[in-house]
Amino acid sequence: MGITVHRSRIQGEINAPASKSHTQRVLAAALLARGTSRIIRPSRSEDAQAAVGIIQQLGAQVDDQGDLMIVQGGFQPIGNRLDCREAGLSLRMFAPIAALSDQTMILNGTGSLTTRPVNMIIESLTPFGVRCQSQSGFVPVWIRGPLKSGKAAIDGSLSSQVLTGILMALPLVKGNSEVMVHDLQSKPYIDLTLQVLKEFGITMEHDDYSLFRIPGKQKYRASEVRIEGDWSGASFLLVAGALGGTVTVSGLDLASTQADRAILTALEHAGAGISTAGDRVTVTRQELRAFDFDATHCPDLFPPLVALATHCQGVSRIRGAHRLIHKESNRARVLQEEFHKIGVSLKVEGSNLYITGPALMKTGEIDSNNDHRIAMAAATVGTASRTPVKITGIDCVNKSYPDFFADLKSIGGRIDE
Repeated sequence: MGITVHRSRIQGEINAPASKSHTQRVLAAALLARGTSRIIRPSRSEDAQAAVGIIQQLGAQVDDQGDLMIVQGGFQPIGNRLDCREAGLSLRMFAPIAALSDQTMILNGTGSLTTRPVNMIIESLTPFGVRCQSQSGFVPVWIRGPLKSGKAAIDGSLSSQVLTGILMALPLVKGNSEVMVHDLQSKPYIDLTLQVLKEFGITMEHDDYSLFRIPGKQKYRASEVRIEGDWSGASFLLVAGALGGTVTVSGLDLASTQADRAILTALEHAGAGISTAGDRVTVTRQELRAFDFDATHCPDLFPPLVALATHCQGVSRIRGAHRLIHKESNRARVLQEEFHKIGVSLKVEGSNLYITGPALMKTGEIDSNNDHRIAMAAATVGTASRTPVKITGIDCVNKSYPDFFADLKSIGGRIDE
């Protein structure tokens, strides 16, 4: 399915989508907590739905009432096949949790997840007594526990998501554990994990994210949690406001541990007008200038930042491109190849992306490469382009933000289907 996005006057207020990262972590914690947990305004994304299916296979009962999800927790697997669909977080986070069982668990996925390496899962779980096997380094992954306490060193340079699962699972085993982490990336996402653990009664300590001390024999406490607004999805709406008018996004926690809250820093560096009040962020177009931004710990911001840089005066640099190789696509390459079709000058040099703006836009067709953030970035660019931008493969936005195009339309986005 394809759409065409035309130059638009962005004006209005929209509520941020619910965070899929927060939702998946809370679902995992609710599974591990005996009793009834209530999840208010969960994400409706495909990734979140994958997590729901997984916790049901692992023993949770879920009553989905729309804006309220009631989870009766208790880890007691009723099946050994866990379908992660295309959710990378669910694959990496639930692997250590599944290893709490002494039966063989099989984690599989579809689409882009079949091309994402899983060696980090195997290497991280083996020191804790888990037997693991993969299909030549990719899904499916066979895991057999039980997970045991101990001391181990893991590599955090590619992703923090396996560490999230380990931090969630180890508090339930007998004995205390220590996890040494080398070169941890995406530290704010570990802050989000620790926040969820605290909400469910789990405690641990860490030394500057390099050494985690985890007491064993803890118990998760059922809880009620309101899911935060998603800074990742909201970033595209905020950039659209900076490019084409004024937008207010509500439902955002300015004190959130979500990594993508850093979009406000990037917008400020680019010269956009920003004001905040309570849970509302307003961004207004002003004269935009090139910016330099390190996105190493918030790699999901690369697509909206490229959309922003396309309309800034001068050469912008976004650092941390090495984090983009194993996403839903090789995002650095796809951004370069696809945005070139509409006249954007984007170079990849080492771990840096350089974008020259304002781009001499031309009519072209961007293929999302089945990457939800590429599709949303292309649409965001299109709202400020002097020529129409065509986008194919737009259904992929369901992975994280199913209502994206409807929300963009509601604030003035001109979209032909």
